[in-house]
Amino acid sequence: PADFPCSRIAPSPTGPLHLGNACTFLVNWALARNLGWRLVLRIEDLDQDRARAAGDTGTEESLRWLGIVHDGEVVRQSERLDSFARAMERLAAAGLIYESPHSRAEVREATAALGAPHADDAPARFPASLRPPPGPAWNFTRRDVNHRLRIDPGTITVHDRVAGEHAFDPGAREGDCIVWTKSGFPSYQLAVTVDDIAQGVTDVVRGDDLLPSAALQSIIHRALGAEPPRWWHLPLICEADGARMAKRHGALALSELRAQGVDAGRVRGLAAQWIGAIAAPRPLAPDAFRALVTEPILRTWHVGTRSAPPCLDERSLQWLHDS
Repeated sequence: PADFPCSRIAPSPTGPLHLGNACTFLVNWALARNLGWRLVLRIEDLDQDRARAAGDTGTEESLRWLGIVHDGEVVRQSERLDSFARAMERLAAAGLIYESPHSRAEVREATAALGAPHADDAPARFPASLRPPPGPAWNFTRRDVNHRLRIDPGTITVHDRVAGEHAFDPGAREGDCIVWTKSGFPSYQLAVTVDDIAQGVTDVVRGDDLLPSAALQSIIHRALGAEPPRWWHLPLICEADGARMAKRHGALALSELRAQGVDAGRVRGLAAQWIGAIAAPRPLAPDAFRALVTEPILRTWHVGTRSAPPCLDERSLQWLHDS
């Protein structure tokens, strides 16, 4: 039923899933089954260029290999553009969005004029001085130009079930965010929020690199008349050198492990060790992994990673390939 608690696994097909994804998705699946949530699968494929370049990443096959079973049909964002456009029309009717033709250079120049510092490789905060003058609500008709959401300064508190309480001020930190791009697609922040509302998502389980996004997505939820979900942000798994595991850095793919004959039970066992549920890895059946995942375990894992984040080291790789 639509009003049942629900979580979602939402990979993007811009590269094959890796062991860090496996850990996050396994925890998400275990929480859903332990707490009686629905678990839906959404493919976030709006970045068509990167998705085409990556080709068939075997996402669904990798999830089945791990023992992750989702509920209902797979949802693909590329098939939902009309839904995102309708959400934009609602935001426009409320006077919350406007066309933003400004280039990055113009944004940086306006930010610098206000004396606001920013890192050279970070997007400049979009200043309110570049907003159009007050007027009637914007009619969302042109879709070949960036549109931004008005975000006034103010603290948003994110109550996270794993990471604890965090305060963010998206208006002061980033300013008005792009919600529709000049390429004719919704931004990530708008699309995931609209889909979470449409799919009845009540609990979002994902990596803690996205923790600041929870504040912005909460703003968009409320602008669309919905309550934000409960947040569960998990520590990221690192490479041996301490860098975050990422598709674009060539992190070891699950499809590669499958092709090498690695047993999925060993991946589950390694994930259980990473989250601190067992002291040393051992092969685990799906239900055995599920039984180990509890809220206290996840909170303890989060605290412990401040000093020693879990990493994919040579010992872990060797154990995966042991028969």
